[in-house]
Amino acid sequence: MISVVSLVVALLLDKLLGEPSRYHPLVGFGALAGAAEKFLYADSKLRGLLAMALLLVPLTLLLILFQRWLDHWLVGVIVLYLALGWQSLMSHAQGVQEALLQSDIGLARKNLGFMVSRETRALDQTGIAKGVVESVLENGNDAIFGAIFWFMVAGAPGVLVYRLVNTLDAMWGYRNGRYLHFGWAAARLDDILNLFPARLSALSYALAGQYEVAMRCWKEQGWNWKSPNAGPVMAAGAGSLGLLLGGSENYHGQMQSRIRLGEGREPDVQSIVDAESLIQRSLLIWVLVIAIGTGFFYVFSGLST
Repeated sequence: MISVVSLVVALLLDKLLGEPSRYHPLVGFGALAGAAEKFLYADSKLRGLLAMALLLVPLTLLLILFQRWLDHWLVGVIVLYLALGWQSLMSHAQGVQEALLQSDIGLARKNLGFMVSRETRALDQTGIAKGVVESVLENGNDAIFGAIFWFMVAGAPGVLVYRLVNTLDAMWGYRNGRYLHFGWAAARLDDILNLFPARLSALSYALAGQYEVAMRCWKEQGWNWKSPNAGPVMAAGAGSLGLLLGGSENYHGQMQSRIRLGEGREPDVQSIVDAESLIQRSLLIWVLVIAIGTGFFYVFSGLST
């Protein structure tokens, strides 16, 4: 039951405080990873695995020691709060949304650039809205539901490893000349850690919207996306919202061919609001299911003793 209380408190902290504006641990870890890459980089899977291990193992062991020295409940709350990106994701999406409502396409493109790695300078309103919705759906899993899943499964160390690996994947997980081999270990471990959370996220998106359409899009389209975990999440989310996502986009100066996901209309400003609402409803589902499931576990555990 303590883990449920920790989850609720961490969500409340994120809702009230948002992420730290300065000295965020994940930003510091990103700088540390950049330094590790500078000294350890080689076009080698083994070297990438070594770099990842040197970054993950000491920090995880240090957290476990902290849990023994300090109050376990407090450590869990703090780590989960810092790992969550709920309000940060909503804030970034709303920044683009407000710029579009003010017809400031330049500001909307700039704000979208903080959310995605694609080229934004030539995007029209539809392209901008699509980028925001895709980012909200995909990062809903990475920054919210995946973190919650691993916190419930493995506590503070679990969510720490998950978010650190997720950060390394965002830095090194590109299939290009520099990172194809060096980033292989981080990308594969991120795929493994997201295997279950991504599908639970997709299911919650379906339950929170147009269920039948979402499940059909997940089944027919999700497997064919470039990422084995982002595919189900984005396909289910697009179907749930009645939107068409995907399609070719410019990444780092190169056009990438992507399939279309979902069915229905092209995204617009209202679609951003709808995507934000889908995340909120899905989060409510997660909290309720976790609370009810934990309650049943404790009741039946008490009856069996």
